[in-house]
Amino acid sequence: MLLSPDDTVKAQLMDEADLDRTLNRLARQIVEHLDDDAEPADRLALVGMQTRGVHLARRLRDKIASVEGLDLPFGILDATMYRDDFRKRLRQPVVHPTDIPFDVDDRRLVLIDDVVYTGRTTRAALDALMDLGRPASVRFLALIDRGLRELPVRPDFIGRTVPTTPGEEVRVRLAEIDEADGVWLVERTP
Repeated sequence: MLLSPDDTVKAQLMDEADLDRTLNRLARQIVEHLDDDAEPADRLALVGMQTRGVHLARRLRDKIASVEGLDLPFGILDATMYRDDFRKRLRQPVVHPTDIPFDVDDRRLVLIDDVVYTGRTTRAALDALMDLGRPASVRFLALIDRGLRELPVRPDFIGRTVPTTPGEEVRVRLAEIDEADGVWLVERTP
């Protein structure tokens, strides 16, 4: 099932074709950013944040490879244990593997997530990356920027900005782990 039966769908923000077009645009923006830099492309790497950011990063890597012929290194990051709220949650957190098969020192990284909201997950991811080394730079890509930050975090690459209220949630579904691709705005269930 794409969404929970308890979800009240307010709007479908992206269907499969919209998502693909958005990822094509974001892949071009990453490559254009490369063209603006004096450093060689072989210092760039993509890092997807668990869970849906991983699949978005793989898709972006594949799009860049097919269009530009660049085979960018790709890593997977789980920042769960770096979150400032994981001890406050009642249930045990689910920790996924981190797999970054390259040295992050002096690399230009693009950190990729599906939705940015408060900025806390992004802050945790930056802490996790810094424990792995000292990248030359970290750029942040979010498929959806829903606003309402609690921390001063802003994506460098944005698929779509969707202003939300505290009672709303953006649900991203990807075919790799869900039934199909799509993005919905839903009323948050209690």
